[in-house]
Amino acid sequence: MARRVFFSFKYEDVSRAMIVRNSWVTQGKDAAGFVDAADFEKVKKQGEAAIKRWIDGQLEGTSVTVVLVGKDTCDSKYVQYEIEKSIEIGNGLIGIDVSKIKDMNGNTTTKCGRMVPAKFKFFLWNNDDGYNNMGDWIEAAAKAAGRT
Repeated sequence: MARRVFFSFKYEDVSRAMIVRNSWVTQGKDAAGFVDAADFEKVKKQGEAAIKRWIDGQLEGTSVTVVLVGKDTCDSKYVQYEIEKSIEIGNGLIGIDVSKIKDMNGNTTTKCGRMVPAKFKFFLWNNDDGYNNMGDWIEAAAKAAGRT
């Protein structure tokens, strides 16, 4: 069975997140945690409880959460909730710096920090060759969490 992964990110980094997600999907893998802007706005209008229910639903059936860290990710209470919920349900967890992936305008930024607790691995998408190595990172995180 294919591993299902939840991708956590702040919406301002969606173009970078799509590059990471698409590299996963093009390798025949399943991803969760992506919603288009119009659908997210509908959920957002229903309030914080609705957003958390949506996140909880997206996390169902996943075994690893990948936190994509950009310039403003550290300010997101929902990314923090996704991290806490992922730990609570026993998902493997990794962080990936996506700040050096060029956005749609060809710009890069800095990362805001590490986001994931120190006991979890953190990678640099560009420097650590994320396209070729993310599958190994995810499998290692799943194994570390006992998610075989």
